[in-house]
Amino acid sequence: MVAESSSAENERGMFRFSNILLVQLGDIGDVVLTTPTIRAVKETYTEARISILVYRPFGSLLMADPNLHEIVEVIRIRGTSFHVFREQLLFARRLRRERYDLVIDLRTSDRGAILSFITGAQERVGRRMDNKPFWYNLIFTKLLVDPPYAQLPIHPGADQSLRIARALGIDTKDSIPKLYIAPKDRDRATQLLAEYGLTPIGRWVTINPCSRWKYKEWGYDKWEEVIDLLWQYYRLTAVLIGSPEDAGAAEQIAAERDDHTFNLSGRTTLGELSALLAMSTLHLGVDSAAPHIAAAVGTPTLTIFGPGNWKSWTVTDELHRVVTSQLPCVPCNRKGCDDSGKSQCLDELGVDKVYAQACAILLALDVDQSAGTPANAG
Repeated sequence: MVAESSSAENERGMFRFSNILLVQLGDIGDVVLTTPTIRAVKETYTEARISILVYRPFGSLLMADPNLHEIVEVIRIRGTSFHVFREQLLFARRLRRERYDLVIDLRTSDRGAILSFITGAQERVGRRMDNKPFWYNLIFTKLLVDPPYAQLPIHPGADQSLRIARALGIDTKDSIPKLYIAPKDRDRATQLLAEYGLTPIGRWVTINPCSRWKYKEWGYDKWEEVIDLLWQYYRLTAVLIGSPEDAGAAEQIAAERDDHTFNLSGRTTLGELSALLAMSTLHLGVDSAAPHIAAAVGTPTLTIFGPGNWKSWTVTDELHRVVTSQLPCVPCNRKGCDDSGKSQCLDELGVDKVYAQACAILLALDVDQSAGTPANAG
């Protein structure tokens, strides 16, 4: 029989586990925001082996995390039916061999639930989902019913998964996401910077102008203006980052400003990207994974939000700022205006507003102007 628990219950019998698997089959940002949950589980089960299941290649973000014993990566298998079946069988056998005694599914995907079941763990925890097929809730030995979200100062993005752990009596005093940099990733990032005459201790900024969702993007021409202003008034070189799919757009932005803008989109692993972001003076970008990574490695961030609600994902302060439109419909949480894929709130967002906030962060960092007077950083 499946046991159900309310979030108000103090879960008993949850202190005997020694081999724990967290299942996080979300996107890159979700993996970053799960790091406080990893830390909470390790703080609660100090002697346990803590592992995490993520999509490949997201595991490279966590390779240096001291709270993890192992990172298990699952791939999206393609090929003939026989090949798919064979690979799935081999992966299932691997999960069974690990003999996990506790599995916590931090999301609500069918695949995550199935893989949780395949482990054969004596305790499998998930959220009760009444809109799923009948078998979904039967997979878990313990179902959590509507675990409540915490209020600030708990990090809202981290609380997406931390609230599930908290319902099991697992918690941490530090809800801030944190990534650790592997030495090999730092070395590779340093080599890439050296190609352009940059160093880890120099002054330069990273910029991610692209998102996998076009309705979250700001005009590339506006990014060009911001880049030029940062060079003109602060002599800050811009390093463009992103996925291989973003490389073409980034190259267009960098093309006419080759003396102060360099394109590293698609040239790094996620671990190397973390190292690169950790070395930069400031990260500017759109609503995507990069700002989460930057903040998690201690780099100041300026993030442009369109339809998305930033209050659900981040915490702002003097060194971590967001820029949004003042249109009354923001945030609408739609895929562009009326789900059209085009966002008026971003189209109408001006360069001056973004640049002013960048100046405010640079002022807080004591970065001197090199020439001229920047726009009002009020």
